[in-house]
Amino acid sequence: MSDLLDRRSGTLDQPLAGRVAIVTGGGRGLGEAVCTCLAEAGASVVACDIRTEAAEAVADAIRAGGGEARGLPLDVADQHQADAVVEETLEVYGSVDVLINNAGIDATLPFDEMPVETFDRILDVNLRGPVAMARAVFPHMRQRAGGHIVNVASTAAKRSWPNASAYHASKWGLLGFSHALHTEARPLGIKVTAVVAGGMRTPFLFERFPDLDPGVLQDPASVARTILFVLTQPDGTVIPEVTVLPMRETSWP
Repeated sequence: MSDLLDRRSGTLDQPLAGRVAIVTGGGRGLGEAVCTCLAEAGASVVACDIRTEAAEAVADAIRAGGGEARGLPLDVADQHQADAVVEETLEVYGSVDVLINNAGIDATLPFDEMPVETFDRILDVNLRGPVAMARAVFPHMRQRAGGHIVNVASTAAKRSWPNASAYHASKWGLLGFSHALHTEARPLGIKVTAVVAGGMRTPFLFERFPDLDPGVLQDPASVARTILFVLTQPDGTVIPEVTVLPMRETSWP
């Protein structure tokens, strides 16, 4: 316990004190919940989103509550933007300790009705985006022999259902990438974790399925707390994969 609490001046109430976290897709849904959770745990949070106003609103709310945060625009599929976010974070805070690859999109269409541009965009955001962000933070984390990359996957990385071919391809790919990066990063002192999240009460689902029963879904804050748990393991321990489901999950046994 002392290893956990003493690391970088962390305390029992704020175990992430002194750490800096970048959260992609941080403007709403799970990303907003993660930003709030990590800030409450003492981290300085950089909320990034393609919706700039949403990212800034999350950062404003965190600062209003006494935390430290910035909101930055980011299209994760653009390597130049990914590099710029990391560079700005390093300029402001001096380090990047945590990267949460959370940004994701989907289109509910049969495979033969999905335009190739839509298929490509889903893979660009959900799979290439985490690769671009990991590529941007990796040199810094390698140099300091420390850091933690968390990739938010889905039960869609474990099984499949109709009208989601691009989403499944992206999430199965993300899970594979996460485990592969874990094998390369661990000897360098860098932790990599895949969080396989079941359905959540977020706009990501409700905008496409307005009749979905909220009772079968989980609060995104619960998934955020799972991410916090992963991040607060002792230095000598890493969790490569964790699954967090609502009690009435329908897409996973």
